[in-house]
Amino acid sequence: MELMDVSLVDWSRAQFAMTAMYHWLFVPLTLGLGVIMSVMESLYLKTGDEAWKKATKFWMTLFGVNFAIGVATGIILEFQFGTNWSNYSWFVGDIFGAPLAIEGILAFFMEATFISIMFFGWNKVSKKFHLASTWLTVIGATLSALWILVANAWMQYPVGMEFNPDTVRNEMIDFWSILLSPVALNKFFHTVLSGWVMGALFVTGVSAWFLLKKQHIDFALKSMKVGAVFGIVASLLVAFTGDGSAYNVTQRQPMKLAAMEGLYEGKAGAGLVAFGILNPDKKTYNDSVNPYIFKVEIPYMLSMLGYRDMNAFVPGIKNILDGGYQTSNGTALSFAEKQMRGKAAIQSLSDYQLAVTAKDTAASTLHKAQLKENYPQFGYGYLDKAEQLIPNVSTVFYSFHVMVMLGLYFIALFAVLLFLSYRNEIENAKWLQRMALWSIPLGYIAGQLGWVVAEVGRQPWAIQDVLPLQASISSISSQSVQITFILFLILFSALLLAEIKIMLNQIKKGPVE
Repeated sequence: MELMDVSLVDWSRAQFAMTAMYHWLFVPLTLGLGVIMSVMESLYLKTGDEAWKKATKFWMTLFGVNFAIGVATGIILEFQFGTNWSNYSWFVGDIFGAPLAIEGILAFFMEATFISIMFFGWNKVSKKFHLASTWLTVIGATLSALWILVANAWMQYPVGMEFNPDTVRNEMIDFWSILLSPVALNKFFHTVLSGWVMGALFVTGVSAWFLLKKQHIDFALKSMKVGAVFGIVASLLVAFTGDGSAYNVTQRQPMKLAAMEGLYEGKAGAGLVAFGILNPDKKTYNDSVNPYIFKVEIPYMLSMLGYRDMNAFVPGIKNILDGGYQTSNGTALSFAEKQMRGKAAIQSLSDYQLAVTAKDTAASTLHKAQLKENYPQFGYGYLDKAEQLIPNVSTVFYSFHVMVMLGLYFIALFAVLLFLSYRNEIENAKWLQRMALWSIPLGYIAGQLGWVVAEVGRQPWAIQDVLPLQASISSISSQSVQITFILFLILFSALLLAEIKIMLNQIKKGPVE
């Protein structure tokens, strides 16, 4: 694997990020709206009230439009692993490809089988079978998310693998450790639940629009109540799984945590920054400039969240690069030490291949053992300087804190909506209706910021500690990536505008047969 030019890496990253961000405009609403419409159809089956059937069909139509475009962008996203990231696909394809294959074979076919019954089987199958088809469609969409998120979590925390120097590939040795890793489980629940919040924001926002227009009042009030209940439960669960995410990041990606908190110098009993403004004059990790213009901090909270110990030491960016602090696995290595071991691993791989070619069994055995010993730092051998390990601190810091503030706002919004809904006062609360309507785009923003924290925060790694981005790229010209970037941008923008127009037209029609 030879290193590629910086422009190719940057353009390939930009193309993948752009595709992923467009894709994530559709996925959360699919996950959240799917459950809400299934709940409404369940209420229809239980009560026999035709109003619930009408509500189900309305939200199901919007679900269908969103679902179709989400599938299109997702397929293109997966193809990019072969076109733009072929070294990555070669190096870990045996592992990374497994959950993607399961997603395509199991979950996608499950969705495809039952979605046709869900849309066209209202008068052709029994009510119970139709309800089952609706729930199975939503479960299929959620299982799709599961396998994608398992693959992503493995990139953040690579487990269940062993490097084979004969094929120069990582091979899966423990499927269950990959599927059930704490990072994978927490990422799945946190991400899916954030989609539920998005669905609740969409339902309450659209319902608020009908109330403001004084149209379909009974439908809007019913939908508002379901959306508010669903939203408050999902928001609280997102906060709970967010705590789990912070703990996993602390234990396994300390540099990401340091960037999230703008923490350059570690300390025991570290506080959590509730709000702050970073100092733009802070240029390097080892200068004497204060990283903050000002900040509001909750004492000891970062140590408590990250280590479940209010007096625990939390390493900062400088500590992580310089090493020497104590961890649960012993003394932390410095970047220089990791780089040395990484280069030794790469050299051992080369020496092993030469020994195998020369049929020198003793030498090949020795080099293989040296490779195995140093392989945990393999990726550091491709890095030139310590600064490459530092992600864009301001991007990660502000994305994280804005996301958290939006999450707290959603909890408050759903609580007030639920309170006034059960008091039958929501119809007259015009100020709250407007807040609910204009909160729809905030849900999309929060979801995008979550992925910015997750992905920008782990730079420069394609696979944490094992493979950096510049060693993952395909041997193609940066110009070809630029051209496809522009083409995809035009295509995805057109799809997004088409979806918005179609959905707005459907919303204006209202819940009619």
